[in-house]
Amino acid sequence: MSIYVDADACPVKAEVEKVGTRHGLHIFIVSNGGLRPSQNPLVDTVIVPEGPDVADQWIADRAGPGDVVITGDIPLAAKCIEAGAQVLKHNGEALTERNIGQVLATRDLMADLRAADPFRQGGGKGFTKADRSRFLDALERAVRAASG
Repeated sequence: MSIYVDADACPVKAEVEKVGTRHGLHIFIVSNGGLRPSQNPLVDTVIVPEGPDVADQWIADRAGPGDVVITGDIPLAAKCIEAGAQVLKHNGEALTERNIGQVLATRDLMADLRAADPFRQGGGKGFTKADRSRFLDALERAVRAASG
């Protein structure tokens, strides 16, 4: 079992390392650069070449049953769920076979709305302490479910 983190703009890398280390799990922090490598021997910092979705493809090619993937990227989440991995968003929300279709449809709808109104600003919520706490709890539960 491994944990894969889509690390570009990920606010919970330290929490992943904390939970993963407690359980002795191999953690892959994947990005296209700009991250300081961890000194933790369980953590591999993977730097992929620049390009759209290169980090996502690296994760999708490797994640499978028993693994946990941390991402806010909905198409990546769908690929990982299809491969049998558990997926968590940064706020602790689990993406599953049951809800990924609706989440993909909502994502596409929002992209269409943004394209129709190029002056539309913001819309995203800030990351809160409650989100961080929910994420820690969800990751702990996901790791226990995958290893048990």
